[in-house]
Amino acid sequence: MGTSAAPVGSARPTRQAAAIVALANQKGGVGKTTTAVNTAVALARRGFRVLLIDIDPQGNATSSLGVDKGSLLHSAYDVLIDEVPIARAVAVTDRPGLDLVASTPTLAGAEVELVDVLDRERRLARALAPVAGRYQVVVIDCPPSLGLLTINALTAARSVVVPIQCEFLALEGVGQLITTIDLVKRHLNPTLDVTGVLMTMFDARTRLSTHVVEEVRRYFPHRIFREVVPRSVRLAEAPSYGQAIFEYDPASRGAEAYESFVDELIERLQLASGKTRPARGDPRANGAHAAIGVAASETAPVEADAVVSTRSSDRSVEGDVDDRDAPAPDHD
Repeated sequence: MGTSAAPVGSARPTRQAAAIVALANQKGGVGKTTTAVNTAVALARRGFRVLLIDIDPQGNATSSLGVDKGSLLHSAYDVLIDEVPIARAVAVTDRPGLDLVASTPTLAGAEVELVDVLDRERRLARALAPVAGRYQVVVIDCPPSLGLLTINALTAARSVVVPIQCEFLALEGVGQLITTIDLVKRHLNPTLDVTGVLMTMFDARTRLSTHVVEEVRRYFPHRIFREVVPRSVRLAEAPSYGQAIFEYDPASRGAEAYESFVDELIERLQLASGKTRPARGDPRANGAHAAIGVAASETAPVEADAVVSTRSSDRSVEGDVDDRDAPAPDHD
């Protein structure tokens, strides 16, 4: 999967400002990048105009889309440090409707370089302002820290999604993240809201996973997404092929889990109606890249029960794990 530099985004301008969503958790290995990439791709497959911004110096979201970092003229570093217009840093991916602002190794020094910069917390917000109207959704993949890069993302965003791994000490540090979000909301971005908490890497064969889900539900009774993302070999493998899970194995439980999560995210963000997930048999459902703007009549409508997927409780929390979706090493 390649990209080409673009003077402007591939998406057409729209009058409505984008829904800007930050994926944040200061713990690594919780599925944050996996969620950012698959959310962005899933939304683009449904016809939304999407910009994915990778501000994690590790650049895993960039690599997960198969992008050659060495071929890029500009990256997130140039936007944040040198104030290069974000439109010049946008790379048009070969996925219709999805643009990318990539991360490169130079971003590792940005935290230090931003310390002495005036109004350093608003660099990303200011950069996004001229292009936000070109997109319906902007997804920001944050680094696993609460430094200035994450603060920039929270200042620019309207919504935060917090992925939490179904493992021991899952809630460790989450309180600090929520405190940081509250501080940003009070002093920098009053529109910021925690849209939800997503449980990831659930292993139905362990009591620990079930216990963690129950604990997080008590901690976030009104914020947790109904969908639970399973621990999956396919989800762990897909990035190494430069593919989203829908392209790598659209029939996997990981793909179905992220489709259902995006159903609920669309509802919570109150995004424009009339865009449904690709039906089985639709070329987009097996990973093929189709043109955006498919009419609603060309895809099967999502049933009401699918939008808020209570069946995930049966499939993910109580279901068994097949060979394709057997437990895998942590994926971020």
